[in-house]
Amino acid sequence: MVAPEIQGIQAHPVQATIKHVVANNQEHRRFTIDVQVDERTLHETYLPPFEAAIREGGVAAAMASFNRVNGTYASEHAGLLTGVLRDELGFRGWVMSDYDATWSTAGAANAGLDQEQPAARFWGPRLAGAVTGGEVHPATLDEMVRRMLRPMIGLGLVERPVEIGPVRAEAHAQTAREIAEQGIVLLKNTDDLLPLGPEVRSIAVIGPEADNVSAAGGGSGFVRALHEVSPLDGIRRRAGAGVRVVHAPGTDPLSAASLLPGPPAIPSAYLSPPAGEGTGLRAEYWSNPRFEGEPLLTRTDPQVAVNLGFFNIPVFNAISPSLPATPTELNGRISVRWSGTLAADATGTHRLSLTSLGSASLSLDGVSILRIPGDGLDGPPVDHDAFPPVPPLVPAEGPRIETVEVELVAGVSRAIEVEYAADSSEQNDQIGAQLRLGWDPPSGSVPPLVRDAAALAADCDVAVVVAPTYESEMMDRPGLDLPNQQDLLIRQVAAANPRTVVVLMSGGPVATAPWDASVPALLEAWYAGQEQGDAIARVLFGDVNPSARLPLTFPEDELHSPIDSPEQYPGVDGVVRYAEGIFVGYRGYDERGIEPRFAFGHGLSYSSFAYDGLELRAQSIDERPSFDPNAAVIEVSFELTNTGQRAGTEVAQVYLGPLPAEVATPRRTLAGWARVALAPGERRRASVAVPRRSLEWWDVAAGGWSLARGPIEVMVGASSRDIRLSGRTTV
Repeated sequence: MVAPEIQGIQAHPVQATIKHVVANNQEHRRFTIDVQVDERTLHETYLPPFEAAIREGGVAAAMASFNRVNGTYASEHAGLLTGVLRDELGFRGWVMSDYDATWSTAGAANAGLDQEQPAARFWGPRLAGAVTGGEVHPATLDEMVRRMLRPMIGLGLVERPVEIGPVRAEAHAQTAREIAEQGIVLLKNTDDLLPLGPEVRSIAVIGPEADNVSAAGGGSGFVRALHEVSPLDGIRRRAGAGVRVVHAPGTDPLSAASLLPGPPAIPSAYLSPPAGEGTGLRAEYWSNPRFEGEPLLTRTDPQVAVNLGFFNIPVFNAISPSLPATPTELNGRISVRWSGTLAADATGTHRLSLTSLGSASLSLDGVSILRIPGDGLDGPPVDHDAFPPVPPLVPAEGPRIETVEVELVAGVSRAIEVEYAADSSEQNDQIGAQLRLGWDPPSGSVPPLVRDAAALAADCDVAVVVAPTYESEMMDRPGLDLPNQQDLLIRQVAAANPRTVVVLMSGGPVATAPWDASVPALLEAWYAGQEQGDAIARVLFGDVNPSARLPLTFPEDELHSPIDSPEQYPGVDGVVRYAEGIFVGYRGYDERGIEPRFAFGHGLSYSSFAYDGLELRAQSIDERPSFDPNAAVIEVSFELTNTGQRAGTEVAQVYLGPLPAEVATPRRTLAGWARVALAPGERRRASVAVPRRSLEWWDVAAGGWSLARGPIEVMVGASSRDIRLSGRTTV
């Protein structure tokens, strides 16, 4: 995808930038984490998209990552910026750092960095001084300028400066919808519940964000569209006037507080402000960590759940529009007091919890029952202007989680107060207030919003649960479970209505094992953009026959994946080791014999397809230009037949078995695929050209690619775990 994306951007002409170079694969300690990765894994797994961007896309610019790679910060890593990008891959553009990701002056300049973002922490006057002082040769500075001018001139930006023109909103909206439709994966469809037919006269659309389009990634990828269609609006519009479509949120809305670890937040229905009207607690916010002066803000918060700083910057903030906005003046070292009453709906032992970065305390009926001390009370915040500078955004190890067990009686209100100060030495205007008041209630406790949603589902022909995650840069998801007790919501809705469809809206895998056995139909819609509602509706009603496949693996849970040690994630003592090597993703599941919940490449259709007639033809090595990694080495052809009653598209995937090489290779490696549209009963021969690079491995000793020669197994299937045809050929 990267090459045509770049070509599309630069055709305007606007310079495209690839980020991040390289191995920037986690947010935890992203500013300082040291990624230990071997040369073979780096070249075979993490560099191919950059190679395609450079050699096929002709990309103008690149951005170095925050992290260290094998002990050296990426922004001053000569082996990456000069040795790999320029000398090996032929990159002719310029390299910038990410924001505050530069760590030296002469070191970064001599390594191949061309621009420091966003300001002159290390460069500016210091770079000028390094040139006059002889640490950086003037020719190096000339080359930096040359590398920045080259793509400007080459793309025609000098003759044709960028102009802002009208956006063809309607045409672009149709394209956005079509892309979203093609990306929705049908994971499960027991007894052909989908597509929904004319017999459906009532639909319960359930989910905390089903009535808006806040299911989107936060951070630099966050986008505000020209117009937006929510899942509820899309389903209501497609169902028509003759179908009753009703909505219930089921849980409280999502925010960046969903990224905090620990028990889920106490639902708003169990909390009341001091006045006793409505739900939630009264919140008083001070713009200092000492509760001094008059509060800057007083309001009712539905839950005690905040994650401010970076996540509260408007251009990065994917918070639910159902939640109140928080002034950016509260992004730094603040203090907050929440007060009101707590009334549980079950009698028994409740485990209350505080997840906190900074100091926090919890009181019931005026008695302190839980306290987390801060580590930097009254200490100074991080000084961004210090030199040599401290880490620009000091990477927190994460908030602390403390719990206490209390006995609560159903229906009996208890006075509750939470005090919090963002006074950790790690906190500043980027790593801001992080606090959640959570609980684990006794078994059988079902929040009122969940009960209401289940009752609504029971009263309808079909229930559609739209279940989103909240994901963003700066902080990884704490686990694979859905936030805000959506797992419980799905189980309760499915128990109330056996005709329940779940639509996941996430940026990565979700743990479905706790509930998918009770759900007959399951879709993964991802973050589907401005037209998500119409796209989802058109798939649900069969206007679009789903054809997408999973580009990743859904594991059973966090314990059943190739990443199973803290050394691999999140790292130990500031170092993360890619010990799995090339056996990442589905290749790791195969290597270790781990059964996934939903396999890489999996995706169902409202049609069915048969495979036969496999033919393989290996080309002579001497017939191919050795410098072209995309040159075909094996031609794979086979017959596809639509054996269903609907027109549909099959994505047939070609995998190679272990290579006849001097090193260990995966048991199964994706080498190509064919996307074939077929009418009912139609039969067509498909072909896939296996590129040379699929049979190459990085020879560390030789410092280059080696081609495997000999017998090779070729497999064709509907997923990495659904192989339909296989054969052998010799290269």
